[in-house]
Amino acid sequence: MSILSAKKYVFSKETDQYLVGINQAFRFVVRFFKEVFSRPFHFREVINQCFEVGLKSLPLITVTGFIIGIVFTKQSRPSLESFGASSWLPSLMGVALVKALGPLVTALICAGKVGSSIGAELGSMKVTEQIDAMEVSAINPFKYLVVTRVLATTITIPLLALYCSFVALYGSYVNVHAEEATGIIIFYKNAFSSISFIDIFTSLSKTIVFGFTIGVVGCYKGYNAIQGTRGVGKAANQAVVLAMFLVFLEEIVIVQVANWIRYF
Repeated sequence: MSILSAKKYVFSKETDQYLVGINQAFRFVVRFFKEVFSRPFHFREVINQCFEVGLKSLPLITVTGFIIGIVFTKQSRPSLESFGASSWLPSLMGVALVKALGPLVTALICAGKVGSSIGAELGSMKVTEQIDAMEVSAINPFKYLVVTRVLATTITIPLLALYCSFVALYGSYVNVHAEEATGIIIFYKNAFSSISFIDIFTSLSKTIVFGFTIGVVGCYKGYNAIQGTRGVGKAANQAVVLAMFLVFLEEIVIVQVANWIRYF
């Protein structure tokens, strides 16, 4: 076999594997939508996963959001002061944090923390044949393990994003109050004065899509892990990388669609 033929063979094999992976991911998502509306409904497990995703992420979200609010305000102040528009700082912070930074930062944090956790957890269950044991014992592992976790991330991450935005705004208020002694009520009133319903709807839509994506990617990589313990680490790493990439891609698409809607 010549070098050119070998390269064509390798390229063809990689292309086939890529297309097969897309087909498997599509079937995985379709199966989720089929299973989510069928009985039994594991409400207790959904609540337990919401606790794992939500409450255990609150400390990290709180610290990160507060620091982002302070730092972004400090960096924005000199630019506004150079134009004599420092009074617009609360409005700028409201638009930036609620529309963009709050949802995006929350999604990236959860992609790293929650996505890797789900991928590693399901991956270890897969390679140790615990998922196969659940199938033998007449339990639907997909519904119990995958559906509950995807629902938990879809429900919880929008709430975390909203919380992150308010904490970041409070961090911004702390900085503004230290410089100008502005009251908290006036600060929040000015911060939300430039935010419309379409902005809030767009932010909520983004976080729902982000949460669903993080849950699906983490579950898919973990549920299909191979190669033993090495595959568990690989599944967790791929879950984080792919989830972050899709979050950025969805951010671009949703913002563009929202701009089209706003113009019409």
